[in-house]
Amino acid sequence: MQISDFLKAPAELPEVAAFVRADAEDGIVSVMDGVLGRESAVPVAAGSSAGPLAEPLRTVEGASAYVKISDGCDRFCSFCAIPYIRGRYASRPYAEIEPEVLALAKSGVREFVLIGQDTGIWGRDLGEGDTLASLLTRLAKVVRPFGAWLRVLYLQPEGMTDELVAAIRDTPEVLPYIDIPIQHCNARVLKSMNRSGSAEEFSELFARLRSEIPGMVLRTTGLVGFPGETEEEYEELLDFIQKEEFDYTSVFSYSREEGTRGAEMDGQIDEDVKLERAQGLIDIAEELGFSATAKHVGEVVDVIIDGIDTDGETPELIGHTWFQAPDCDGAVHIPEGEACVGDVVRVRLTESFCYELEGEIVTDEEA
Repeated sequence: MQISDFLKAPAELPEVAAFVRADAEDGIVSVMDGVLGRESAVPVAAGSSAGPLAEPLRTVEGASAYVKISDGCDRFCSFCAIPYIRGRYASRPYAEIEPEVLALAKSGVREFVLIGQDTGIWGRDLGEGDTLASLLTRLAKVVRPFGAWLRVLYLQPEGMTDELVAAIRDTPEVLPYIDIPIQHCNARVLKSMNRSGSAEEFSELFARLRSEIPGMVLRTTGLVGFPGETEEEYEELLDFIQKEEFDYTSVFSYSREEGTRGAEMDGQIDEDVKLERAQGLIDIAEELGFSATAKHVGEVVDVIIDGIDTDGETPELIGHTWFQAPDCDGAVHIPEGEACVGDVVRVRLTESFCYELEGEIVTDEEA
């Protein structure tokens, strides 16, 4: 929703009791007090104009938790409405993130997935020395007593600094799982998207990462059918994804988002062509992803138990390991064994099917 839409919303939707901007969500308690017609019980911070503040409470739904480290975005990619909806980029201070992570760890969370629209530039709007690398090393000390993992998603290519690469490589709690959504590899298409980079620059980056972080898992995102994308440029993206052999590739076809620059561009591509191109990239992504998953068969890994499937004749433990982001990359199925949700168990991976793996619990002696 753009600002103009937000201002028109009350008149167009009179049945809505209150509208709250995304960047004003910390004042939701006072908004609800107003809607319910009751006096606020939450004190207002001295000198604050944002309204009453309350310490956020998180429920623990499983062994993994997403933790937002920033909001908004300053990139203004031509295809994306997020800057208009979420506002400009703003890092959450460490003083807010640390107690949330600590409380969740005490509640049984064993994996923290750090998210934001652009996680790699965390801290640039804070004090000197505040970087994503420093955040990871500080949070590692917080989760270390609990044996928990840290995973980072949505790292833009420009955010992969030497300091960050070293932090991922040298901090055991930080998983060597790197998610870099390139969207495309053709320099002209990227420029039209209001993004930077090229196939050559990306190849150089990925080669450096593979050299400095051996055994890492690499995820990316491909966007096909952007206005003006030629068949040759699309084929270039296919060849690039095939050559780089990503472990996971998310595939999207361009969607004409109202209010974005892309929506007004010439050269809009027919829906059937976009779907055909998306399927072509999906076919390559699955071929590479299935193969990458199968290569882990035979390994002994730690698996976080996410749930227990009781639909079959016998209960089946379902979890994920370090190279599987929760709710994204498939799961590890354990047909036999006993464990509770949130337990971390040693598992030998025995079979693979697509992105799914099957395994068996092993003792320390067997491992």
